[in-house]
Amino acid sequence: MSFDLALSGINAANTDLNVTSNNLANVDTTGFKESRAEFANLFAQTQGGVAQTAVGNGVQVAEIAQQFANGNTTNTGNNLDLALSGSGFFIASDNGALNYTRDGAFQVDQNGYLVTASGEQVQGYAPLTNGGFNTGGLTSIQLNTAESAPQATTAAGVSLNLPANATAPVNAPLNPADPTTYTDTTSMTVYDSLGAAHTAQLYFLKGAVANNWTTQLYVDGTAVGSAQALTFSNTGVLTTPANGQVNFGAYTPTTGAAAMSIAFNFGQSTQDGDSFGVTSVSPNGYTTGSLTGISIGSTGVVQANFTNGQSKNLGQIALANFANPQGLQQQGNNQWQQTFDSGDAVHGAAGGSGFAKIQSGELESSNVDITTQLVNMITAERVFQANAQMISATDQVTQSIINIPNG
Repeated sequence: MSFDLALSGINAANTDLNVTSNNLANVDTTGFKESRAEFANLFAQTQGGVAQTAVGNGVQVAEIAQQFANGNTTNTGNNLDLALSGSGFFIASDNGALNYTRDGAFQVDQNGYLVTASGEQVQGYAPLTNGGFNTGGLTSIQLNTAESAPQATTAAGVSLNLPANATAPVNAPLNPADPTTYTDTTSMTVYDSLGAAHTAQLYFLKGAVANNWTTQLYVDGTAVGSAQALTFSNTGVLTTPANGQVNFGAYTPTTGAAAMSIAFNFGQSTQDGDSFGVTSVSPNGYTTGSLTGISIGSTGVVQANFTNGQSKNLGQIALANFANPQGLQQQGNNQWQQTFDSGDAVHGAAGGSGFAKIQSGELESSNVDITTQLVNMITAERVFQANAQMISATDQVTQSIINIPNG
């Protein structure tokens, strides 16, 4: 009996040493979660229960329990390296089979998909055309590296001040090459439908009547339409046009682009004082943009950024959580699979209720504490030695009984 009891102790200690050894072997494994050997005592039972004088039948391994405490994060400088600062798992698809991981060392495959080191496609939510993301189903995240299409300028806000004490130009008609034919001027860059840049110049001419002005648009040195009236009140507020909107008409670029018609909003412009000043000009539109990089925010939104200042949402990385993470089945390659014990995966976005935020440019280290593991190793070794000594002592007792002479 003592042999069996001690042997169960040796087996349990050996399992503990194996678990500790596995933890130490994965100290540098990204996203690794340490395990802990948990034990339970054994008792032989009958229908009548356990006798009060029963000694017990030794020990057994009750569970190898995974410990899902967060590991420290390490800065890598690679924006495709992602770490989770809280609960949740990244979702990876292996030909439709979903696996879960804390290892965010992602890369891009030959088809532009965001994948794990072992090639599974990272799952997320597809962008919607009207903004937001389709959280109703998972899809693979594909990084689009195409150029950003241009957008023609259709509107421009103009906020400026015209001097109240200005006098009408000395000469007429308006000639951009002759400063004596206009009072003040300002310019801005606008874009046609092909993304070509053009210089739009606004000229302002003080009228003969107080508070009256006219403005004329030139694009690339060519007059567009006819001059438009601007009238201000005796307190310097724009009164004509009442809505502040001025449209000079269409301009047809020589680039082969579509005709341009730009609505100028002078609603924030004033007339007071003795100096001309431009507060802001804000035309919309932009030229063609080349990709400058991919960024991933704390909520998992993946954006492509372009040289024209535009950005495009490519998707949002999805996360999964479980009622009982310890019930997940380890699969190797830093991945787990859902089981009955873990419960069904709950999908959501980073930063949402119950989900971690994402840290781009960082990786989560293993949560193995070397000092703790070395102490566990010493403890398990002593348990092993003690049970081995018990077998040795039991062997001596058995030999002594065998050697008792017959009387």
